[in-house]
Amino acid sequence: MSRPDGSRTVDGRRAFWLVVLGVVLYAVLDVVAQLLPPHYSPISQAESDLAVGPYGFVMTINFVNRGLLSLLFLAALARTVRSSGGRWTELRGGAVLVGIWGFGALLLAAFPTDVPATPVSWHGAIHLVVALIAFLAGAFGIFLLAVRFDRVPALARTRAFALPLAALSILLCLIDLGLPFVAPHLSGRIGGLTERLFLGSVLLWILLVSLVLARERPAEVSRSADPL
Repeated sequence: MSRPDGSRTVDGRRAFWLVVLGVVLYAVLDVVAQLLPPHYSPISQAESDLAVGPYGFVMTINFVNRGLLSLLFLAALARTVRSSGGRWTELRGGAVLVGIWGFGALLLAAFPTDVPATPVSWHGAIHLVVALIAFLAGAFGIFLLAVRFDRVPALARTRAFALPLAALSILLCLIDLGLPFVAPHLSGRIGGLTERLFLGSVLLWILLVSLVLARERPAEVSRSADPL
């Protein structure tokens, strides 16, 4: 949006509000999918199992939602950094990993997991590999972003809660991914819970950062202030 003096107002707040709505929608759809047949256990079974069955399309839509809201979050974050005169290169490493997390969710929708207690199919194998990569990318991606938030004035105020929550997310990710190898029997009993705690931590991180930045006043920058 141009101004008479040649400057422009760059407001990414609407995008952040859309991200917030996406996270809320994700929680709602996850609950709906959980309540529909065949009623998979949220404690022992992976969230991906919800995409298998007569109402699996609900979880498939939610995977797409998770991917899109994550990518929209990155776009809004980049817009905020650039509009405040910050350097997007400071956040590029974490942004790439969060981008992998987002694209990974879209691939999870395209390659569904297998019906529980059946042999692993080719699409089920792809699903497992993509989930592994996406989970690690999401956990370490938000951590790398949070570590560097203090280098961008517009984001500095979020670091106080973003960094510890991101560290918790890494811990939950390692527990979820490592439990099948360290304690397979325990994983079979609570694997769904550990996965949901991890996924919830990443989405909560995105939600809280988006809420704080959505409430910020629009930043005004010169057209020539693009750090790239």
